[in-house]
Order: sequence, then structure tokens, then C-alpha cells
Amino acid sequence: MKKKILLFIIIPISIAIFGFCNVIVAQNIHSSTQLKLLWAEEFNVDGKPDPNSWGYDIGNGPDGWGNQELEYYTDRTENSYVDNGTLKIKVIKENYNGYGFTSARLKTQGKFQFTYGTVEVRAKMPAEVGTWPAAWMLAAEFGKVPWPDCGEIDIVEHRGAEVNKIVSAFHYPERHGGNCNANNTMISNATTEFHIYRMDWNEKEIKVYVDDKLFHSVQNSPNMPYNHDFHLLLNMAIGGGFGGPVDPNFTSAIYEVDYIRVYK
Repeated sequence: MKKKILLFIIIPISIAIFGFCNVIVAQNIHSSTQLKLLWAEEFNVDGKPDPNSWGYDIGNGPDGWGNQELEYYTDRTENSYVDNGTLKIKVIKENYNGYGFTSARLKTQGKFQFTYGTVEVRAKMPAEVGTWPAAWMLAAEFGKVPWPDCGEIDIVEHRGAEVNKIVSAFHYPERHGGNCNANNTMISNATTEFHIYRMDWNEKEIKVYVDDKLFHSVQNSPNMPYNHDFHLLLNMAIGGGFGGPVDPNFTSAIYEVDYIRVYK
């Protein structure tokens, strides 16, 4: 597929961040401010997602990952693979380890994590009822620090039952779960075209945009759990508290991610 052209100047310096990447000075397409491209996954190599960047959560987790989700997450290429320039995360209706659906939940935990910056995700959502794709972030210490004390940032979530309704949410001790700090906006063609979902994060605030339209924000402070390293997650759940009832005729659905980039 055609990719959006990113104009940049490569500076011959390498930095180590759970591996290394080139330091790139890129013209921020949203302002005149110049940002450095800290890390990127362009999904240009077919096959299994790059193991240097991505690990997996496996299984159904406690109580369906705390949301009564119906899928069993795997690391199989049937459920997550790169093809024709995009990552495909695929939910399949099938009997697997006692569950009726399979999918994938990819994460950069232990491979890439960062504090403050701008994240851009260019993605296309599925339209099938019951699907729940997301691009989001958890603290690097998730698993050692309990949720929601560790903090969670949901850059974008989408329900197949409400096509084109884009949701962003923040979870922290005072606001989490059903009482999370959330907002939404309506866009066109979320399931037929790629859109850019972006988060700007610093010590004072976190702002979330879709196609440069600001639609959610939260004030940051030393009392909030948003001042330490976080890692990235890409997944598609099905059913559960947010996904809702699944279309009885459902067989499979694909969530496509063209790229995910982190600027500093």
C-alpha cells in the first residue's frame, strides 16, 4: 500500500533504547516545532511482527482481562502478521483452549518504553459488531505496580457496535474502569480509511487528537501516575464490557495499523 511520505534528515548518531534506532530530526506535521523521531514501527517487512519490538500477552487473563472479554490472545501469525505494509490483528471465531475466539495483544514492554513525547498511530478500524480494537499505553512497571496505580492511557478505542465513534480514556487511582476519564468524537470512514490518532504527553498535560482534532485531555501533575516510563500496546478484543454483544454471524475481523511513531 502507499505510505504517507515523512520528510526527514538523518543525523548519523545511534542511541540505545532497548536496542538502537537512528536519531531523526523530523518536521512535525502539526506545528513548526521540530521533533526527534525516537522510535518507529512502519510494518514494512512481511511475516511475524518484529520480535525486537514486540512481545505478546497470551491467554484470557483474570476475568477476561478484567473486562469479561471473550478472546484468547495468541502469538500465532494467524492472529497477528505484517502484510502489504500494515500490521493486521485478526480476531477469528474458533474453538481454542476452551474459548470461542482468538486474537492478539502486542506490547513493547521490556523492549521500548519512554517518558513524555508524541505518539502517532495510523490505523483503520474493523466494522464488525463486537470488535474492540485499541492503541494504548501502560506503565513500564505494570505487573509490579498494581493497576490503576500504575496509570493507563488509551489513545484510541473503537466499538464495532458504534462505527466511527472514537474513544480516548485515562485510568488513574481517582478515575478508572467504568469511572475512567473518557471522551469521544465522531469521524467519517473510520472503518474504510486510515486515520491518524495522536497523543501529546508532557509533565503538564496529555492531549489526544484524531486527524489533528483535539477531543480529549487531562492535566498532569506530580500526583498523577503519568511521569514515568510507559510502553505501547496494540490489540483487538471482542465482546466484554466495552465490545458488547457479538454479531451471531461473526466469523473474523481485521484491525490494520499502518505505522506507530514516537517523537520526543
